[in-house]
Amino acid sequence: MPQPSSPYTSLPTGDTPQHCTRPLHHDIRRRSFLGLLGAGATSLAISPAWAADPLPRPVVTGDAALARLMAGNARWAAGKPEARDPMAGRDARARAQYPIAAIISCADSRIAPELAFDQGPGEVFVVRLAGNFANDDGIASLEYAVAVLGVPLVMVLGHSGCGAVSATIDVIRNGTILPGHLPGLIDAMRPGIEPVVLSSGVDRTAADLLADATIGNVRHTLSTLADATPVLSQAIADTRVKAVGGIYDIATGKVTLV
Repeated sequence: MPQPSSPYTSLPTGDTPQHCTRPLHHDIRRRSFLGLLGAGATSLAISPAWAADPLPRPVVTGDAALARLMAGNARWAAGKPEARDPMAGRDARARAQYPIAAIISCADSRIAPELAFDQGPGEVFVVRLAGNFANDDGIASLEYAVAVLGVPLVMVLGHSGCGAVSATIDVIRNGTILPGHLPGLIDAMRPGIEPVVLSSGVDRTAADLLADATIGNVRHTLSTLADATPVLSQAIADTRVKAVGGIYDIATGKVTLV
């Protein structure tokens, strides 16, 4: 059966595209990346990892990347993912990576973005932590994906029945005290969830509140990324990077953009 289109799987096993022959750390070293991040917002220039290669990878727009993800999700939700050999293109991936999107996702074990969007190895760059919020470490990871790997799309992916969102609602409504480092997680999620909780009507069901708070949390994370200077904020403002939010429904496997 034909393999799905991929910068890795389009070659016979063992072959490597000419633009993948140089390891990533030979193209962009740590000092050059730190210099990039240290540049002022007015002088920042996105420098993809393949910029110096004689045969650069095909350009993928944010819209095209999103369409590819959503088409993959439709296949996943329908129970018809594409057949693929996960070993195909392994030699090329050992030399470089060319993901089409960066996804900040919840750490919930019931969702794996690579599966949810029916993508193969090396095709999505995933940052995961409970509650899919954006802390400094997550933002730095996305900066790497944008400034070094040149991804054209960033997605914040929440999901139905999120325990981190539910816990935040409980703390806001009932003043529950959580152990360990969990209060820090709640503090990070509170700005996107608290307005939803405080505006909820008396007739709103717990399920509706959880769903609305999950959307509020995703949208707040998107706002955080848009304000993350200088790398993400400029790339998003200049439309070099498309930023979107989505909710994964665990019961159906479907992602809805919000």
